[in-house]
Amino acid sequence: MEMSLSLQFSCKTFFPNRGGCFNLTPFSGLTPSSWGKASRGLSCVNASADFSRKRQHKKGKSKRSGPKGFVPNSSIGSSSKKNARVKKGEQTLDINVDDDKDGEVEFPLEEKRVVLDNKTNEIAREFGELSLRDETLDVVESNRGEEIENIATVDEVVDDVKLHEEGTSYIGDDENVKDSEVTSAATDDRINEEASHMLKLKLEENLRKQEIERIADESFLRGTHMFVYPPVVKPDQEIDVFLNKTLSTLRDEEDILILGAFNDWRWKSFTVRLNKADLKDNWWSCRLYVPIEAYKLDFVFFNGQSVYDNNDQKDFCIPVNGGMDVLAFEEFLLEEKRKELEKLAKEEAERERIAEEQRRIEADKAAKEEDRLQARLEVERRQEAVLQLMKNAVKSNDDVWYIEPSEFKGNDLVRLYYNGSSGPLEHANEIWIHGGHNNWKDGLSIVERLVKSALKGGGAWWYAEVVVPDQALVLDWVFADGPPQNAVVYDNNHMQDFHAIVPMATPDAQYWVEEEELIYQKLQEERRLREEAIHAKAEKTALMKAETKEKTLKSFLLSQKHIVFTEPLDVQAGSTVTVFYNPSNTNLNGKPEVWFRGSFNRWSHRNGPLPPQRMLPAENGTHVKVSVKVPLDAYMMDFVFSESEHGGVFDNKFGMDYHIPVFGSIVKEPPLHIIHIAVEMAPIAKVGGLGDVVTSLSRAIQDLNHNVDIILPKYDCMNLSNVKDFQYHKNYFWGGTEIKVWHGKVEGLSVYFLEPQNGFFSVGCVYGRANDAERFGFFCHAALEFLLQNGFNPDIIHCHDWSSAPVAWLFKEQYTHYGLSKARAVFTIHNLEFGAALIARAMAFADKATTVSPTYSREVAGNHAIAPYLYKFHGIINGVDPDIWDPYNDNFIPVPYTSENVVEGKRASKEALQQRLGLKTADLPLVGVITRLTHQKGIHLIKHAIWRTLERGGQVVLLGSAPDPRIQNDFVQLANQLHSSHYCDRARLCLSYDEPLSHLIYAGADFILVPSIFEPCGLTQLTAMRYGSIPIVRKTGGLYDTVFDVDHDRDRAQAQGLEPNGFSFDGADAGGVDYALNRAISAWYDGREWFNTLCKTVMEQDWSWNRPALDYLELYHAARKLE
Repeated sequence: MEMSLSLQFSCKTFFPNRGGCFNLTPFSGLTPSSWGKASRGLSCVNASADFSRKRQHKKGKSKRSGPKGFVPNSSIGSSSKKNARVKKGEQTLDINVDDDKDGEVEFPLEEKRVVLDNKTNEIAREFGELSLRDETLDVVESNRGEEIENIATVDEVVDDVKLHEEGTSYIGDDENVKDSEVTSAATDDRINEEASHMLKLKLEENLRKQEIERIADESFLRGTHMFVYPPVVKPDQEIDVFLNKTLSTLRDEEDILILGAFNDWRWKSFTVRLNKADLKDNWWSCRLYVPIEAYKLDFVFFNGQSVYDNNDQKDFCIPVNGGMDVLAFEEFLLEEKRKELEKLAKEEAERERIAEEQRRIEADKAAKEEDRLQARLEVERRQEAVLQLMKNAVKSNDDVWYIEPSEFKGNDLVRLYYNGSSGPLEHANEIWIHGGHNNWKDGLSIVERLVKSALKGGGAWWYAEVVVPDQALVLDWVFADGPPQNAVVYDNNHMQDFHAIVPMATPDAQYWVEEEELIYQKLQEERRLREEAIHAKAEKTALMKAETKEKTLKSFLLSQKHIVFTEPLDVQAGSTVTVFYNPSNTNLNGKPEVWFRGSFNRWSHRNGPLPPQRMLPAENGTHVKVSVKVPLDAYMMDFVFSESEHGGVFDNKFGMDYHIPVFGSIVKEPPLHIIHIAVEMAPIAKVGGLGDVVTSLSRAIQDLNHNVDIILPKYDCMNLSNVKDFQYHKNYFWGGTEIKVWHGKVEGLSVYFLEPQNGFFSVGCVYGRANDAERFGFFCHAALEFLLQNGFNPDIIHCHDWSSAPVAWLFKEQYTHYGLSKARAVFTIHNLEFGAALIARAMAFADKATTVSPTYSREVAGNHAIAPYLYKFHGIINGVDPDIWDPYNDNFIPVPYTSENVVEGKRASKEALQQRLGLKTADLPLVGVITRLTHQKGIHLIKHAIWRTLERGGQVVLLGSAPDPRIQNDFVQLANQLHSSHYCDRARLCLSYDEPLSHLIYAGADFILVPSIFEPCGLTQLTAMRYGSIPIVRKTGGLYDTVFDVDHDRDRAQAQGLEPNGFSFDGADAGGVDYALNRAISAWYDGREWFNTLCKTVMEQDWSWNRPALDYLELYHAARKLE
């Protein structure tokens, strides 16, 4: 008897000290190959000679399957049978003949037994002196007094005996049946075959039983209390497991069960009850099936509760021969997991589809209710308006107009007369009626030209024939001197319009019901079209973002092609890839050998590092190559290169290692937890670019499926309208001060706001207080204390600029060994101009440090705060947020556009910008400047560029303000000068911050000027390109890294996988800016088609956070590797 408890767990749960396998000594002797499945189902046959009861069964079958190779029972029908007699030798037998079975006969049961008995004796003699007769008869012996319910093998054989058996004559009562010889050769052969097969099985069963008895005896004598049969276990077969209860720790237990699984407890767990075996010495057994995937069987015995026999805490284990090995099973598991993940993904997609459909149904229901209510309210409004009109309307005004006939209704043709001399159309050459009905319900629906009336005297009378609209209650109209769009002079009854009641029209309830339905249908159609447009736009936006991200990832993979790349470029899990490496561009240049050393999943793959492989020369003559099999559970490919098999000189990408993402993995990369501690965040507490970076970088990292939190001071000047779900979180104490903690979502990011009750951040500003260093130092310490007291254990703590620089050393000195040991500190310098001393100390303690562009990192490399730490200092360019700066979804510009319609979109924005600022609406080159007015931004170059642009016939728009009152006043005077000169229609200086206007300038300008003296990164030029505006920049910092001159930087651009995208200059004087500005304006005048293509090119370049986010992730992982 088997009992399944469905225990799906590893037995290690119970036996943690399990060691080696229970070893079995192989047994000698014959092991029948067909003992297993072939021997199942043998049973005694109970038969009866009561054929009248037997005939009641249409088709009789054994309730249990016979042994393998046995022929199924013949069908036994209940058709008409005739009595007959068969004479064989000296014997005459009574039989039944079934007309429906083509002469099949049924012998009495005794005769069946005699026939098979004789055959058995013949066969038995061939097997030697074995007592087979009695054993065979034991199987086929029938109990004559019992009913025939199951006809087993003997009946099957005898039931097939034919009427024409050899040596048998048929004697029947039917006159159509004649005596004849019945041949029995076929029947004899059948009986011989079945008897032989049955005896063979019996013999094998006997041999198997003897073998098991022998093994049991030997095991018992050796004190071995467990064995399996057959001794050599193979997959896809059944085995018997035997336990000697006397020798087991379960000797006193009433129940014995086996608890097990396969392949180190990892596959198909089971629980089966053991039964007393037909063996001496108290052996118990059960039967198990060994699956085809098994390489080992693991199990223990127990009493179903808490008493175990677990092989002295080592568990029992039996090797499975001839099947999978461990590695093959691992691959099998991975493939099974892949299939399961595919199944789960389909199920999740279906659930999401159903949920989305349900949301759509609910939204549709709500929309219908809303539209129905709006229609009802509109009808009520119209009812009131029409009733008021009907009350005030007249049938005619005899001196001005009248209608013939005076009684009419909807669809009638009437003639409306008008006295042209009664109003402003007295001198008009032609007169038109512009009309509608029911308070202009359907707008303009009547347009007719009037003709002069020859019949009407006294005044200049005109008339027009008009069809009264159906359902009209009141006619509405005005007169004009021309048709719509061409009329200049109107008679609109002193701005009251003309109204005439339709005398024979009566507004009944049904009219207003129909009116409501029409309004409702119109609202529904408008909503449908609106939603379709929104959906189509959202789909296109998502598609463009996906295409851009894919293109950027490909660019990222190709960015190091001069050193390393793979074929195929997109590495797929489960595939084999070739890695190509060019040592001539690395520190392994000139080495006679190059060895590849790699692994997967950031060096954490279950299989460990790959064996070192010597790389072979590639066909291109410059690279060496190696092939690598990528496992199904790899999500990242990791490798370095060395000069020999044993190491020596390494190329590990300056400590970062080489990493290539793997697609299609059945395992996802574990998410990192990054916490930013900063004092700015856009849009709620933004002062400069720092706030933009904190928000945009965090969103980009979160979009890559990592977890991000931000800790920020709660300023009293903060704009909380942009914080969703803002609520009190908790409070805690540090430094003798109570600190309240608030939580909310900003741009989809989790933000904790710290509000110390000492008033440090209730001063009405972010920066600008005399104690800023003290305020922000307190915040940094309070933020780390918040992490510690609340059990945070992040992977990365990222701090920014001088304002949160103290985090780096406070973390290392006071918190690394007290609960935050897992974290690593990353420090980013946004501008070295401020707080150099604090920055220097943070550089010393940070695990990794960055600044906001590669060129700026080189420009500041000699600074005393940076120079000692260049080994951990990296430049990573910033990006722009593609959701905030998106010309296709920008509500601040008149026409949404992409690179496909950039010319039309920018033309519309330029016209809107010119109209808004009062500039001349003309097709002129327009230069925009959006900046803080500081010396860093090159204000002297900005002034010069304004005058130079105007001299070249262009227009200039400047948006910005100066924190220094002297600079602000200087630009106010310049603005007054320009706005009052002959340049007043070509120059506007807007000296305050205006977010909507900045969007319109980016979209409407042809060029954006950024002549910074120094610029760590710069977002202005990146935003300009997002809107198809061409940047004109000075070659410094991030401006140099992102703008490639159309005349001089083609090779440098192509090295980055880009096309040239702007104009640049070197100097910091008027000559330098003139060089770039003149070339730009000349290109606009002389090559508009080329210029428009350039606008399209810059729009299609990806300056978002897609690429920088990947670089920051590499940096985070490199920091985590550090001890």
